[in-house]
Amino acid sequence: MPVGFFGMVLGIFGLGTAWRYAGTIGLAPHWVGEVGVLAGCGVWLVLALIYGYRFLTARERVLAEWRDPGQFAFISLLPAGAVLVSAGVRPYMPVVSGVLLAAGIVGQLTFSVVRCAPLWRGTQPLDATTPGFYLPTVAANFICAIALGPAGHTELGYMFLGAGLISWLTLEPLVTHRLRTGPPMPPKARTVIGVQLAPPFVACYAYLSVDGGRFDPFALALFGYGLLQLLLLARLVPWFLQGGFSPGLWAFSFGLAAMANTALRLDHATGTLGMRVLAVVVLVLANVLLLALVAQTLVLLVRGRLVPPASVPPTPPTPPALTPAADGPS
Repeated sequence: MPVGFFGMVLGIFGLGTAWRYAGTIGLAPHWVGEVGVLAGCGVWLVLALIYGYRFLTARERVLAEWRDPGQFAFISLLPAGAVLVSAGVRPYMPVVSGVLLAAGIVGQLTFSVVRCAPLWRGTQPLDATTPGFYLPTVAANFICAIALGPAGHTELGYMFLGAGLISWLTLEPLVTHRLRTGPPMPPKARTVIGVQLAPPFVACYAYLSVDGGRFDPFALALFGYGLLQLLLLARLVPWFLQGGFSPGLWAFSFGLAAMANTALRLDHATGTLGMRVLAVVVLVLANVLLLALVAQTLVLLVRGRLVPPASVPPTPPTPPALTPAADGPS
């Protein structure tokens, strides 16, 4: 199981929270959102158990992902996912929710300090600085803000919002410079660029979570930049799909889920016809694309092609047989 599979949690859980919010404002049955949220919690639990089993039985592979400059960032989704799950189970198990929230926050901060801080020495290759690099210091901090706001910890929520926002603003020039001027990414690795959709919409979602859901000019500015990223990525869809459908396309899911959440809040908070039409179009698009991801993933699962086959280490060559040394001159 590649560590990037934790991206599925963000998309499934985010879609569930969008429908949960829709239920609170009377746009959908309440149970629809709860099923989606609990499904996201279940996926995180299963993947966390599998990852723990991998650590016990295939530790070298796990450590290889930890060292890989293009893969390590996805490990941060393990503790960040715990923070999301804490928000999902809060109405049912408040004590468990509090434990998961604290453990997830400590876990994601520890990961950033232990794995990301040493990169300031100049050890991160530019070619590996893809949008996946946003996950530890941008996405994880935004997720903490999303969970802390509704839990009543508004001040802490703003602090994590600031940590994620400034990290995003400082990293984006570097990431986009690499995408524009670096060597083209191979087909199987291009899907990670889908993470580029997430920061503006997730930042908007986090801001609304700590600010009580009020859509002000700052929230609209974040939403507008998210729409620009959506248009840019839509232009590249044929390029992304040259390698066929793969679970890597879940890199788009967190941005799409946050887009659905913010569109619902935009529709609910504004009274103008133009904004309502925009919000409905964006909401429908996000739901269609997320459900398509779920459907295609289930097809791969049924066909037994969801998890790539484990690579077998190459067999070392057999050393040549030793021959007796020739006798010296008589």
